[in-house]
Amino acid sequence: MDFKRFILKITLRKILNYFAARLSFTFSKLFLSPFVFGNPYSLTLEPNNFCNLKCTECPTGMNSLTRNKGNMDFELAKNAVDELKKDLIYLLLYFQGEPFMASRFFEIIRYANKNGIYTATSTNGHFLTPENCENIINSGLDRLIISIDGTTQESYSKYRKGGSLDIVLQGLETLYNVKKRLKKPNPFIIIQFLVFKHNEHEILEIKNIAKKYNCKLELKTAQIYNLSEAENLLPTQGKYSRYRKTSNGEYKIKKQSKSCLRLWSHLVISWDGKIVPCCFDKNASNCFGTLSNKNLLQIWKSTQFNNFRQDLLVKKHEIEMCDNCNL
Repeated sequence: MDFKRFILKITLRKILNYFAARLSFTFSKLFLSPFVFGNPYSLTLEPNNFCNLKCTECPTGMNSLTRNKGNMDFELAKNAVDELKKDLIYLLLYFQGEPFMASRFFEIIRYANKNGIYTATSTNGHFLTPENCENIINSGLDRLIISIDGTTQESYSKYRKGGSLDIVLQGLETLYNVKKRLKKPNPFIIIQFLVFKHNEHEILEIKNIAKKYNCKLELKTAQIYNLSEAENLLPTQGKYSRYRKTSNGEYKIKKQSKSCLRLWSHLVISWDGKIVPCCFDKNASNCFGTLSNKNLLQIWKSTQFNNFRQDLLVKKHEIEMCDNCNL
């Protein structure tokens, strides 16, 4: 994270709200009952939920989303920002889908940036044209995650079905050059490399690519939806896998916490305004309300939301969407 840009967007109220939210979580764990003192300091907005790729372990790519597809209306995004902006520290413009295919995407970034919120998004890198790179920088986007899961087309396309490594690398070079030409520090660029069995031998090369373009590299463990396929997908280096093989040959998450801070710190809003617990609720199965007919803070402190928090505190292991989460 670009610390200087981040710190310039922090206010005393945001700091106090941050600690109020964390204190709420601590009290809730201690008494096994939901306390909500603060407002969300982090927000995810879903610009859209469709994509140009068919990635094999992604609900969008596998076409397994049961939700309707669409773009987030700018006014809906604006209303969410307006309601939370005094307390909001971080805005992630990504849930499902490829955000650079969304309409009015840069307008949302500009509006959040104008209101002093640190903005980030994640992309598969196929839309980093010269025009889009200038828009990225001029919109004020603070952080950009670019997924590059291979250093050869053969390994890259095993997961990123329909993708072109050459296009992604050309886009990364374009963004790097446009930043230099405009003499702008933003966005802070992160290359995200999902480590699989078929690409783990390319880790050194992806490190060299990140160094060449002055990017941070994140080696990320992959989430596997069909664990019967885990043997073929998981890397041989255990540190790059979020799963362990049990004595009976099944794969399980290595480590899970008994509770989760996200329900006291973070809100997720789908493109059509549904408020859901977190990014693991891909199909918005646990919808607490819709932004179009309720305000966010009413939903945040609603009985329905608190009932879910209560379940999380006492029986997280029974919540289906938490089964495959390593937090």
